Order: sequence, then C-alpha cells, then structure tokens
Amino acid sequence: MIGTIIWAIVIGAVIGAVARLIVPGRQSMSWGLTLVVGIVAALIGTLIAQLLGVATTPGVDWIELVLQVVLAVIGVLLVTRVMAGRSKA
Repeated sequence: MIGTIIWAIVIGAVIGAVARLIVPGRQSMSWGLTLVVGIVAALIGTLIAQLLGVATTPGVDWIELVLQVVLAVIGVLLVTRVMAGRSKA
C-alpha cells in the first residue's frame, strides 16, 4: 500500500512536470499543485485506459501514458486559467 502511494506521487510529479513543460508560457502554480494535477491526471488516465481495454499491454503502455499526459496538460491549463481569473478579481 505504501509503495503504491509513493509510486503514485512519483508518477504524478513526472506527469505534472511534463504537462507544465508542454503548456506554453509561464504557469503561476506551485509544484504541490502540479503534483496534485499530475496524480489526478494519472488516475483518471488509467481509469480511461482500463475502460478502453488498453491499460495493460506488453511493454510500455503508451496509450495510457499519452492519456495521462493529455489530461495533465488540460488540468494545468484549467488551473492556470482559474488562478489567473482569481488574481484579477
């Protein structure tokens, strides 16, 4: 159980960081929030991959990984826009 939690944090950090690198411009969000976005994107991406039947394949699960990164990019964009809107108010 502890190993699963640590693994989710590591994967979430990597996916969140990759998403921030893909999104153009500067994002005014903390690394903690990036980690949360990455973990949520990884979990939802895995769920979608399981529903599509592509979560477990021989070798690297590229479809699942792409889903996770795309969801993380969307998450970073949403959080950045919400935070930008909040700072203007």
